[in-house]
Amino acid sequence: MNAALRPAYVRGAGGASFGRHEGRSALDLMDAAAAQAIESAGLARHQIDGVLCGYATTLPHLMLSTLVCERLALRPRYAHGLQLGGASGAAMLMAARELVRSGRCRNVLVLGGENRLSGQSRDSSIQTLAQVGDADFEVPNGASVPAYYALMASEYMQRTGVTSADLAEFAVLMRANAAGHPDAHLRTPVTLQEVLASKPIASPLSLLDCCPISDGAMALVVSADPAARGAVAMAGAGQAHRHQHLTAMEDVMQCGAGEAAQQAFEEARLGLGDVDYLGIYDSFTITLVMLLEEIGFAPRAGAARRARAGDFAATGPLPLNTHGGLLSFGHCGVAGGMAHTVEAWRQMTGQAGARQIPPPRRAFIHADGGVMSSHVSLILSRED
Repeated sequence: MNAALRPAYVRGAGGASFGRHEGRSALDLMDAAAAQAIESAGLARHQIDGVLCGYATTLPHLMLSTLVCERLALRPRYAHGLQLGGASGAAMLMAARELVRSGRCRNVLVLGGENRLSGQSRDSSIQTLAQVGDADFEVPNGASVPAYYALMASEYMQRTGVTSADLAEFAVLMRANAAGHPDAHLRTPVTLQEVLASKPIASPLSLLDCCPISDGAMALVVSADPAARGAVAMAGAGQAHRHQHLTAMEDVMQCGAGEAAQQAFEEARLGLGDVDYLGIYDSFTITLVMLLEEIGFAPRAGAARRARAGDFAATGPLPLNTHGGLLSFGHCGVAGGMAHTVEAWRQMTGQAGARQIPPPRRAFIHADGGVMSSHVSLILSRED
């Protein structure tokens, strides 16, 4: 078979619960997630011949992928670390797919994890994350990541007519979804009024418009052979990188998400209407609204209308982040974004437990890094 045509499958997945885990290091959490993923893939550790590892702010090691291999007793033929902000997990999955398709590897472990909540102070975390800003024009002015997103939100809302109540719909939905996941960080249901009345963080964003900082880890195995419980192929992928810093963003209406998604759909030979599950990055409510609308799953200013109609609910025609997303399942860095794919795979293979929906046939995954800076889209397809 031509190497370019070799399929690649998501064969296994695992995770260490999100929340606060005193005394557990980033390596501890990644070890637990990797063990689950390898076991669910029906493999032994010696069969893992590729390892891709995302960065961790609490573990800034110069050779993190090698360190992880040592800790996890892995001896791969290929190992690589990757750093692309919130898009790291999806980018690693895309890279793992290419390693398998080329024949370089047969079973690639993709993992990320961090004790971001318990492993560093709140001030340290805020300062570390703020470095995503421009060192000359943004960071010296004391901006935080919520402030960057708030500035972007202000323009988007002014141009489209999206309101704070529209954003709040997604905070409520993600919390409702997280309530059914035993590993979620935030599980107490919230109302629209509670979201709107929550503490202001950076206008127009309030506390419940922002994801929590969490501890946790996620891992997936991408293989040349499907899992026994279901063949979930990586049918399409795409990337777009239009800017790094907010001050370099040319158009808040065209950040690159649509471009990445178009590449993925064209490669998979599918369209928006062929998808029956969504895993969309949601670091803030504005992130989720902008991505849904730019990619085309809702018209401009129409995402909240679809949410109110129940379209994105677990029982709706296009379930969205049934684990609760970053907004409620939690955000511990690279693994936070990976959780969207872990959940999609579990739903597609009938392994989502009490929150199981009718197994989707095709899932669309999208992640962004920075301030809507780096975009990666993936399409998963269940082959019966």
